[in-house]
Amino acid sequence: MGDPRRRRKKYHSPGHPYEKARLETELVLVGKYGLRNKRELWRVRAKLSNYRQQARSLLALEEDDRKSKETLLLNKLVRLGIVDEETQTDDILGLELESVLQRRLQTLVLERGLAGTIHQSRQLITHRHISVNGRIMTSPGYIVPIELDEKIEYSSPSPFNSPEHPMNPSLSRSASILEIPVDKKVRGGRR
Repeated sequence: MGDPRRRRKKYHSPGHPYEKARLETELVLVGKYGLRNKRELWRVRAKLSNYRQQARSLLALEEDDRKSKETLLLNKLVRLGIVDEETQTDDILGLELESVLQRRLQTLVLERGLAGTIHQSRQLITHRHISVNGRIMTSPGYIVPIELDEKIEYSSPSPFNSPEHPMNPSLSRSASILEIPVDKKVRGGRR
């Protein structure tokens, strides 16, 4: 059967763990994008660092070798929606973390209006209520390709897929189900 494969880290932890400026910016990003912990942020930072490293190595190549490899990298980043079609290799070196974080499935579920908050979108994904192109996704950190952007929806076995469910975006937001009449005043916890 063989030995089980050793899992490797997909992130690089910071060299100086207690830099105040870095800690504050990380805390803001973790809250804004609803990340579970800073390891998820470090994973995105490592992925972005890998793209930058590929771009630097392409810029060091000669013109003949560079063209084909450059188009492969740029096409991949355009397909993922991280850069525009007019982007050049030099622009990859200036990419920010937020350009990758905005392409995560968790963020796109919130933008599509399938969830009320960023934390709720994470919960919907992990509880198998969200599908992309008919495939149920359970990873909030999945980078959604640009062509699948419009195919994010509730999964077919999910109760949220029902048109009567209050979370379904097809219901008009003006007819709120949670309207409570205020004609009776509650005193002491009893009516």
